[in-house]
Formats: sequence, C-alpha cells, structure tokens
Amino acid sequence: MDIFLQQILNGLVVGSIYALIALGYTMVYGILQLINFAHGEVVMVGAMVTITIINLLTGFGIDLPGAALLLVSLMLAIPVTMALGYGIERVAYRPLRKAPRLAPLITAIGVSIVLQQAAMLIWGRNYRQFPPILSHEVHTIFGASITDLQIAIIVLAVGVMVGLLLMVERTKLGRAMRAVAQNPAVAGLMGVNINYVISMTFVIGSALGAIAGVMVAANYGQAHAYMGFMIGLKAFTAAVLGGIGNLAGAVAGGILLGVIESVGAGYIGPLTNNFLGSHYQDIFAFMVLILVLVFRPSGLLGERVAERA
Repeated sequence: MDIFLQQILNGLVVGSIYALIALGYTMVYGILQLINFAHGEVVMVGAMVTITIINLLTGFGIDLPGAALLLVSLMLAIPVTMALGYGIERVAYRPLRKAPRLAPLITAIGVSIVLQQAAMLIWGRNYRQFPPILSHEVHTIFGASITDLQIAIIVLAVGVMVGLLLMVERTKLGRAMRAVAQNPAVAGLMGVNINYVISMTFVIGSALGAIAGVMVAANYGQAHAYMGFMIGLKAFTAAVLGGIGNLAGAVAGGILLGVIESVGAGYIGPLTNNFLGSHYQDIFAFMVLILVLVFRPSGLLGERVAERA
C-alpha cells in the first residue's frame, strides 16, 4: 500500500507537468487544427533560460530567498518564450495556414530541430544542473514521501490550469478563442481579429511551456538541449488521451498519463530487478497513445471543437 501511494504521488507530480504542457498542444490544435511539435522545445528553452538567469543573478551577488530568486528568473524567462512562440507562429505557421496539412506538420518538425540545434550551440551538449535554491524537505503521508518542491509543483500547476480555464471561459480573449475554434470565417465577420487570437494562443501556450520547463528542471535537478523532445511527445500523448482540442481533457489526460507511468514503473521495476522499470516508464506513454488511437481516437473526453467542412 505504501508503494502504491508513493507511486500515485509521484504520478501526480509528473502528471501535473504533462497536463501543463498538453494545454499548449490542445490550445493550438483547437484553433488551427495543427499539432505544434515545436512546443516541447519551447519548454526546453524556458528551463534553460531560467537556469541561466538564476546563475547570472547569483553570480552578481544578488541575495534573495530561493523561491523569490526562482520567481524573478521565471518572470524574466517567460517573455523570452512568449516572444519565441509568437515568432514561431508568425514566421513558420502563418504563411502556411491555407496550405495542405502536411506542410505545417513538416514545418513544425523542422522548427523543433532548429530550436534543438540552436540550444545546443548556446548552452552546449552537457546537462545544466538546476541550482540548489529550493527546499527539499520531506513530508510523510500514510507512509509515502513527498517534498516541499513536489507539493509546490502540484499547487502551482493546478493554479495555472484553473487560471487558464477561467480565462478561456470568462474573458473577452477567451470568447474570441472559442469563436475562432468554432468557425474562424464567421468569427472574422463578427469583428474578431483572427491573426491576433491565433498569435495570443501561441503566446499563452509558450508562457505555460516556460513554467512547465522550470518544473521539469527543478523536479529532476537538471536540463539539457534535447529534453523537449521526449517531454513534448509525452505531453502530446496526454493531449490525445484526454481529447485533443479539449482543455479539461488535456488536464485529465496529463494527470492520468503521469499516474499510469509512475504506477507501472513502480510495480514492473521490482518484478524485473529494477532493470527494466525506467525503460517501461517511457514505453507506457506510447503504449497508451497506440491504445487510445485504436480504440478511442477522439480521446476520453472527446473533441470539443466541431469538425470543419
């Protein structure tokens, strides 16, 4: 029972991160019917920029509490990823908006590779350690352990996701996003600036990606130029699992995928003398993706936006 609860807690931490990244995928798909495969690299850039800023601030002797230092660095990194997301949409995707769907898909993969190589040139191939500025005090809950950092990740992820859902449902920009997702031509006739809405979708998704990237780096204690590839694929799997195009589905899919991975690795690892557990943890995401595409392509909560004619 202790092992099961421990894996559930671990899964909630990882699943919260998956859900946050999956929201970026599902927002873009809901409006453009496009899978932005470069989103994982935006997450990576957010992590790397934040670590770089933290190191610069500490190098200049700025003395702040760990949480405050991280917050300041993140607030400086978020505009970088927002500008990156805007640039990706403006340069790579907008010219291909009316092209066959294969063209923007190939472009997305190309942008992902370009960002990977650019990150390698800027930060190198080596892993960047996340500075030890946060508390890792361990708390015990019914025999399972969870740290202050993991609690903060879950709370922050839930807060950001609730804020996004409220923004989409109750603000003018959110109504415009839902209108463009429903029917962009009619939304344009009603006075909605379609280009602005689409750009803001990329910008908001990129901001979420920066926050998620910092969570990944803090949780695992490191970041590197190629980290966005695998985390992006898993978050995409989470979006498909929940129902891509559905914000609530992305959240549910991310948390469920994290729990499935963690519980599976926790029980398969001991059965295989801890030799295959970590490998199966990565395999689970793609097993789930295959099963969902075969048996329920629309995802657990279905697709929220209507199919276009």
